[in-house]
Amino acid sequence: MPRPHRELFLVSFLILFFELAAIRWFAATVVFLSFFTNVILLACFLGMSVGLLTAGRPRNYIRAVLPLAALSMALALAVYIAYSAWDHQVTVTLGDQQTSPRVVYFGAEYRPADPTRWMIPMWAVAGAVFAALALTFVGLGQVMGRAFDAIPNRVVAYTIDVLGSLTGIAAFAAMSALELPPTAWFVPIAVLTLYFAGARQPGQVFAAGAALLIAAIGAHGIPSLRADISWSPYYKIVYSPETRTIEGNNLSHQTMLPIGEHGPVYLLPYLLNRDAGGKPFETALIIGAGSGNDVAAALRAGVKHVDAVEIDPVIHELGRRHHPNRPYADARVAVHLDDGRSFVRRTERNYDVAVYAVVDSLVLHSGFSSLRLENFLFTREAFEDVKRRLKPDGVFAMYNFYRQGWVVSRLAAMAEEVFGTPPVVISLPFRDEIRAADSQIGHITLLLAGADSARLRAIRESFERNGSFWVHPVVAQTEAVNGFRSSPPSPQWHKAAPARVEPAAGLVPSDDWPHLYLREREVPWAPIGQGMLVIALVSAVILLAFVPLGRATPNAQMFFLGAGFMLLETKAVVHMALLFGSTWVVNSIVFFAILTMILAANLYVLKVKPRRLAPYYALLAAALLVNALVPMNTFLSLEPAARTVASCVVVFLPVFFAGVIFAAAFSASRQPGADFGWNVAGIIAGGLSEQLSLVVGFNHLLLLALGYYALSLAVQPLRSLFSAWR
Repeated sequence: MPRPHRELFLVSFLILFFELAAIRWFAATVVFLSFFTNVILLACFLGMSVGLLTAGRPRNYIRAVLPLAALSMALALAVYIAYSAWDHQVTVTLGDQQTSPRVVYFGAEYRPADPTRWMIPMWAVAGAVFAALALTFVGLGQVMGRAFDAIPNRVVAYTIDVLGSLTGIAAFAAMSALELPPTAWFVPIAVLTLYFAGARQPGQVFAAGAALLIAAIGAHGIPSLRADISWSPYYKIVYSPETRTIEGNNLSHQTMLPIGEHGPVYLLPYLLNRDAGGKPFETALIIGAGSGNDVAAALRAGVKHVDAVEIDPVIHELGRRHHPNRPYADARVAVHLDDGRSFVRRTERNYDVAVYAVVDSLVLHSGFSSLRLENFLFTREAFEDVKRRLKPDGVFAMYNFYRQGWVVSRLAAMAEEVFGTPPVVISLPFRDEIRAADSQIGHITLLLAGADSARLRAIRESFERNGSFWVHPVVAQTEAVNGFRSSPPSPQWHKAAPARVEPAAGLVPSDDWPHLYLREREVPWAPIGQGMLVIALVSAVILLAFVPLGRATPNAQMFFLGAGFMLLETKAVVHMALLFGSTWVVNSIVFFAILTMILAANLYVLKVKPRRLAPYYALLAAALLVNALVPMNTFLSLEPAARTVASCVVVFLPVFFAGVIFAAAFSASRQPGADFGWNVAGIIAGGLSEQLSLVVGFNHLLLLALGYYALSLAVQPLRSLFSAWR
């Protein structure tokens, strides 16, 4: 293979692989950054774009990659250590999480806004990470740009780039499947960067060693910490054997409790049903089974079969090995390592009780969107899926620390709309009314819903007769009596009774707008709007620092093609996550499929050599309109085979047409490195535009993509539209 071809393949592999590793490592090290992994993605794109635009400059920025990577990682690790050590002095703020935030971030409420604390806004943290990573990737982008310039056939060069990226995705997916830690991820990154920067230079070798050492410290912890650290495909997981607590990406996530001694809320649905005289639950579905508390409660209540669904294999394994009740060793339990929504649609079993068991992920399901792993569980369509899986007398239970009254109101409204009757809503500690403006911090809320359920009617009637249900902190004592009574057996008992819930404002999450934790259809100023502004300003500063005005001719066509394509990718990831699950496997397959469609488009252009782009723009517009106007839940009603075929056609056909347009336009480029850089700059604009899905939903986001493609058509010379190949 000629050297330019080999180097383009290797640098494309390196950039994609490094990008995925950076998303995982920085999100797991910098507090709360796991909620903003698209910041890391955009930083990598910015650095690559700037590097591509500087391909013709004599200075070799590749020599700065390893030192900057080591410095960025050291700063991230130092921030983590300082944040952990100064827990009473430092607060990272994500808007007002204490009273009535515009968007809820789990874990952010534990360090209040206090005049005695150092208040560090999240936009400052994210902005610093964004700038550091962007600068790190400049050298890699420059190497890519020079490799592009050295290959005369532009489409062949782009094809090699895609093949390298495909290989990078496959390699990182293999490491994720093997649950390897960052010490393994950063070895190929260091080796390949040394190949380009000079493996014989002592400074480069030292920087590579420093980066690997810092990655190892972040991966395996400080030696003084008494905890077990492992890496699932989703989280850095820290398990403390003494307390049986689990952290995910440095945020408190789960605690394994000996059910029977502690955790009465896990048994509450079963005890309410028992003491109201309902027929015992024999089959249970538990979504978000985690380390096993909810499974242990179901087994203690006498359930004969439990389907336990958990998306994270490492968390499940910790529960299997360490939970004091050993619930996963029970023959009555069937474990399913899967996305909850996907399992509910596929299973043919019906259940007496379905439980959303403290479902609250701490990560986004990919860097391409603002969705968390559990977003598609809390939509109108998801509740309808659960309803179809319940027996005629079945009950749907969900409980969590929902943080805000408006979140509880929204869940209650959604349950009433789907099941036809208002749910029973219980707040512990007791409160008789939950208003939208109330803070529910410190309160765990239980909602029980069912369509004409005799069990649920019996529970309601028991509350009406007795007024209250009484719970003792020691579960065995609650089990020993009928909890429905007007007064507690002794002062140690706690009251549980239905709360009046203020009606929601009419905004119910759907599969198109699945944002349970966003109060209104808006882009909240704090922290999202602030973060977007910081990213835009930092991008402008870095771009002007490396590429002053007049040094590179802007290519508006390439810019708008990049912006439109980023939104295409976002919709593809979200669409396929809804249909097939928000798992890392699905995401990897989708990214692989997108690159494969681009590869197919390149091969098509090489063979057919289209002379007119107008037909492809028309086909792309038609495909985008179909994609935007057909609701995503339309595909859910299809049979599995038809659903797969229809989804792939609707999602990936626009990618093919967009790929043909890009490849045909790129083939005529006189400055391929710079033009590809403007394309990547457009991807950054598209990534920022993705936040508009918080307002318009994901289907209508494609109309914006259509607008970007229309602009790419409008700004190109008319002669290239009808004669791209001259």
